Amino acid sequence: MFNFLFNNKTKKIESIIAKIKRYEEKTSQLSNKELKQQTQLFIELIKQQTTLDEILPRAYACTKEAIKRALNLTLFDVQLIGATVLHRGQIAEMQTGEGKTLVAIVAAYLNSITKQGVHIVTVNEYLAERDFLLASQILSYLDTSIGLVKQFMNNKERYIAYNCDITYITNSELGFDYLRDNMSIHKKDLVQRTFNFAIIDEVDSILIDEARTPLIISGPAEVSIDKYSTASKLANTLAINLHYEIDEKAKSINLTEEGIIKCEQYLNIENLYDINNVWVPYILNALKAKELFICNRNYIIKNQEVVIVDEFTGRIMEGRRWSDGLHQAIESKENVTIQQENRTLASITYQNLFLLYNKLSGMTGTAKTEEIELDKIYSLEVINIPTNCKNQRKDLPDLVYKSEYSKWQAIANECFDMYKIGKPTLIGTTNVEKSEFLATMLSELNVKYNLLNAKPKNIARESEIIAQAGRKNSITIATNMAGRGTDIMLGGNPYIMSKIVLIDYIKNKIKQKEVSSNYIKDINLYMQEINNENIKRLKQISKLDSYIEKLVNNQFTRSINNSLETDILSMHYNLLEKYKTVFTKEKLEVLNLGGLYVIGTERHESRRIDNQLRGRSGRQGDIGSSRFFLSLEDNLLRIFGGDKISQLMQKLNIDEDIPIESAILSSSLDSAQKKVESYFYDVRKQLFEYDEVINNQRQAIYNERKRILESTFTRDCILEYGESTIDAILNTYKNDNNLALKENRIKQISQLLNFKISSSKTNILKMDMSEIRLFFYEQLHITYNLKESYLEQLRPGLIRQLEKYYLLQQIDQAWQEHLDKMNLLRESIGWRSYGQQDPLIEYKNEAFNLFINMVTYIRQTVIYLILRSRLIINID
Repeated sequence: MFNFLFNNKTKKIESIIAKIKRYEEKTSQLSNKELKQQTQLFIELIKQQTTLDEILPRAYACTKEAIKRALNLTLFDVQLIGATVLHRGQIAEMQTGEGKTLVAIVAAYLNSITKQGVHIVTVNEYLAERDFLLASQILSYLDTSIGLVKQFMNNKERYIAYNCDITYITNSELGFDYLRDNMSIHKKDLVQRTFNFAIIDEVDSILIDEARTPLIISGPAEVSIDKYSTASKLANTLAINLHYEIDEKAKSINLTEEGIIKCEQYLNIENLYDINNVWVPYILNALKAKELFICNRNYIIKNQEVVIVDEFTGRIMEGRRWSDGLHQAIESKENVTIQQENRTLASITYQNLFLLYNKLSGMTGTAKTEEIELDKIYSLEVINIPTNCKNQRKDLPDLVYKSEYSKWQAIANECFDMYKIGKPTLIGTTNVEKSEFLATMLSELNVKYNLLNAKPKNIARESEIIAQAGRKNSITIATNMAGRGTDIMLGGNPYIMSKIVLIDYIKNKIKQKEVSSNYIKDINLYMQEINNENIKRLKQISKLDSYIEKLVNNQFTRSINNSLETDILSMHYNLLEKYKTVFTKEKLEVLNLGGLYVIGTERHESRRIDNQLRGRSGRQGDIGSSRFFLSLEDNLLRIFGGDKISQLMQKLNIDEDIPIESAILSSSLDSAQKKVESYFYDVRKQLFEYDEVINNQRQAIYNERKRILESTFTRDCILEYGESTIDAILNTYKNDNNLALKENRIKQISQLLNFKISSSKTNILKMDMSEIRLFFYEQLHITYNLKESYLEQLRPGLIRQLEKYYLLQQIDQAWQEHLDKMNLLRESIGWRSYGQQDPLIEYKNEAFNLFINMVTYIRQTVIYLILRSRLIINID
């Protein structure tokens, strides 16, 4: 009998679980060598047309046994259900602490048998490396190769990682590698292979939260930066509601009539909307920087640079910049160096990136509220996986205060009470500013706390802070979902704590030089090894962390001093056992206090984000609780119906320090969140519909580019381009009624093909269309043969190099110019709605014409350049 209840969606998997269990006993009797050989047996079965579904029970039994031998853990039945859901190309909604990392490995192993590659995609590099190290231990028992793609790897290392059976990677690295591959000019620079199957960890974060932000590879644009400073100064002279209005729901700003006049007077120009002297985008960006983008909320200042803070995770996004001049406007506002505006060279949204996979799946603790969007856009069904143990968390009613200050006072007092009784408490804030405000209040109350937000000094200790948030007396302030992916274990996490202590011990020993020369030599060698891999930006703690991680997990492949390895492993074992004992005892104390208490300080725009915060409590059947403290001045309440509640409080003469606790109020908050979710779904849907147009064009261009890059004989492509160009011009020629126009078309073709036909022009005009076409085709081939013969005599193989160079150069250049035109079209197409026209249909029509023009331009330019190329040989 199973120790959980199946729901309707998972009940069908019951028979599969029974089959897996039948194979378990036989698999457990295999030696390590025989277990490894099972993988090759499965590969042979695939070659014999056996399906993965048929192999699944045996493969899952093997993976389960490998996990047992590597980690001394036995998979729950619910984890096998989750793995089956992933294999079927669906989303597994599994609660925090249910072991999603292992679930992904089980499904990935089965799909890796086809040797077409499996990508496990995570939201940050820390999680990718952590899961990679864990999977390496397990998959070593199954003879399956595993790779990891990191930020500072070179092309060779990336190529090796992508060609492993299973590859761990972050969503951003995956996207940028895809774009870079489609900008490469040599086949040897390609690192990725065909996208086969992807498992996305925290799938809602990547496919929903980040869907509105495209990945962009850009280069410097020749645009003056002076206008940003002027616009910033001008914005400071403009008054809200008089010169401009803000739509907080749409997060947009519009100038009023008075504002337009004021701007024209300030800039001493007659027309603010003059297309030859554009000012409006600069002014609107300056106003957005002033009103909508707040320091320590949307961004931080680090090393005199504006660094974006991810609005969903609270993490800083190094290297990312807002586009369309917004980042420069914020730099001007903050008086830091304004960096050159960039031009888009290549871009793609996560929506279209992940739709490139033959099969896609994902896992998260919260996806049900967005299941319609996941189904409509990605054709992904959300399956709720039962928990192994019953969820015992109590979600307490929201408390709503009249003023924001009263709310923060109440939160601080609540933290003080929890600290005194020893109950571990996690407080989720929406931005850096508010997390530090609460920290100041707690300091005044003499409450010890850990602060985790986007500030660099805190990020370095992210996993450490979150991992120990379940200890007695711990008060942890975390921005949004920072630390997501790290379990909060009641009483403390002995594995992370023992590693932290060990790293600190080694750091102190190195600092004090109280360590053998071999010890220092080995540490230094490893440091040098890391530097050689171009991971220079990592801090000392990260390098040592990786060093210990590899030693502890027996993944350190370089030959090292045996006594050193034994010394560290022995020390780690002793620390681990010590902390296991201490934390087990502490867990019982924490459970008696009611488990982890999660406090939300503001309702988010999405119920899903709130549920993620709540989900940190009640791990694996533990008891726990959650509560949201709100105020009428919170953004969500203020924008969506806070006035009615405020009027009610005024009528009832409710004191600022007394909160409202009401089921009706909670219901109205849920309704407000649904409205916001619906709005952003419409935004993402519209983005998808518009981006689908350029995505089809992108695929056509990238496929053509790939064909050229992988071709060893590009002559046929050049001749094909030439014939297509002749056909395009002759189609126009056919419709010309004027003789002079027809003569111009003939002259145009002759100039393009670089040959003279003045004496035979009259004869050509007398030919029918098929004869003219054949005549020019023949001239094209003759001219090209002569050019090829000439260049081959000068330098063998040169013509092939020139062909590929001109083809790729012109495709890339034309595509970049096309992206600029498409951006301008997208910005202006909305005005068509005022003429009773559907902007999307108009956009599709205009985009199609632009694309045809681009393709025609590429073909004509390539032919023109090839047939006029000259080789200059320098003779010393």
